[in-house]
Amino acid sequence: MRMAFLFPGQGSQSVGMLEGFKGAKVVEQVVQNASSAIGQDLQALIANGPVEELNLTVNTQPVMLACSLAFFRAYQAAGGPLPSYFAGHSLGEYTALVAAGALEESEAVQLVRFRAQAMQQAVPPGLGTMAAILGLEGEKVDGLCKAVSKPGAVVEAVNFNSDDQTVIAGHTEAVRLACDELKQAGAKRALALPVSAPFHSSLLEPAVHQLRARLTGIHFKPQACPVWHNLTGLPMQASESLVELLSKQAMSPVRWVQTIRGLAHEGVTHFVECGPGKVLTGLTKKIAPSVQALSINDEQSLQTTLESLKAV
Repeated sequence: MRMAFLFPGQGSQSVGMLEGFKGAKVVEQVVQNASSAIGQDLQALIANGPVEELNLTVNTQPVMLACSLAFFRAYQAAGGPLPSYFAGHSLGEYTALVAAGALEESEAVQLVRFRAQAMQQAVPPGLGTMAAILGLEGEKVDGLCKAVSKPGAVVEAVNFNSDDQTVIAGHTEAVRLACDELKQAGAKRALALPVSAPFHSSLLEPAVHQLRARLTGIHFKPQACPVWHNLTGLPMQASESLVELLSKQAMSPVRWVQTIRGLAHEGVTHFVECGPGKVLTGLTKKIAPSVQALSINDEQSLQTTLESLKAV
């Protein structure tokens, strides 16, 4: 059996998302360590909110990394087997690198807090946004965005999540106009996303330079098993560096369809989403219907996943 663990990004967070692991010491310890790393009580923020504060990217990024990693540590503590591969959606790529042993936990939490600050500073709140386009092929979304985008009114396809779900990002007004155009072109829905910046668009270029400088000072360790990267939709090649893969990721599309199809092509039969929510589980079922898609987001789903894997 080949198995891949998937870690979610921003958007899956919710107040109380640790309730399903209440009393689990290993989960509490990871969140406590993350809190110490950045000098903020993440446990209280997760438990009590308010949701507006939880959804600020400077908070969301360290919180999502801590929660997803905590669930993975719970899986490990329960005797779960090591996956064949790791992958993470956007921010989740950093969680994947920690799970693979390439990045220290505390360093990763500090790094994603820095990443969030750099991304938000690149585009002041209100100037940029994102929208999910449903019911239209990614190639068509990409082509239409390229046709209508222009200097000062940039809009780009940035997350290829499934064959019929693509996220676009750019200047707020350009995104709004593109949504109208895409609906006229056949999209079933165009949903504005509650985000504070146009993540993964070229408008984030200033953040790339800051990230590259910050990443250069980090010592990455060898990966226990390969991490597949958003930038390429592939595991790291010999000629590539994590500094470039991670810094460029901030202003480049997330190639999720390519990642999941590639993993399935490598013989992965079981995909396990590890973290709050079930967004990636749903996308996996759409992209590769023949595989088994599992999730770990509370004690019950952890036990169900372990039993499913033992039965193989």
